[in-house]
Amino acid sequence: MIRGSWEVEYYERENGRCPTQEFIDELPPKGQAFVMRSLTLLEKQGLNLGRPNVAFLRDGIRELRVRTHQGQYRFLYFFFDGYKFVITHGITKKSGRVSDSEIDKAIEYETIIYLEMKEGCGNETDRSPQEITAGSRVYCC
Repeated sequence: MIRGSWEVEYYERENGRCPTQEFIDELPPKGQAFVMRSLTLLEKQGLNLGRPNVAFLRDGIRELRVRTHQGQYRFLYFFFDGYKFVITHGITKKSGRVSDSEIDKAIEYETIIYLEMKEGCGNETDRSPQEITAGSRVYCC
């Protein structure tokens, strides 16, 4: 996790694997440096960071855009709990837009986090992941 005014966290699967970190680790060193600079920018500027660095995709999912000499990378993320961004995974951009399957994967990961939070609190809530990521803090424990 990168620390600053906003929190940027990487989604971690139940088995301990972290798709974002695995993607970053596979990039060349210069690519990794560009990615870390972009993540730091997201951490510092938060919701004020706009195009060309970030773009809204759909259903609460955004993309962090990283352009390097080696290629273009996208990191899908969502806004969570009022001050936090959760990066779900990274991809290498190969076409004009992020595919629906990649966005659906990010939504799936977001839903898993929401359900884990709901189970961990022990309180029932009918709020959707999109309502939680819309900027309101959720204190259910």
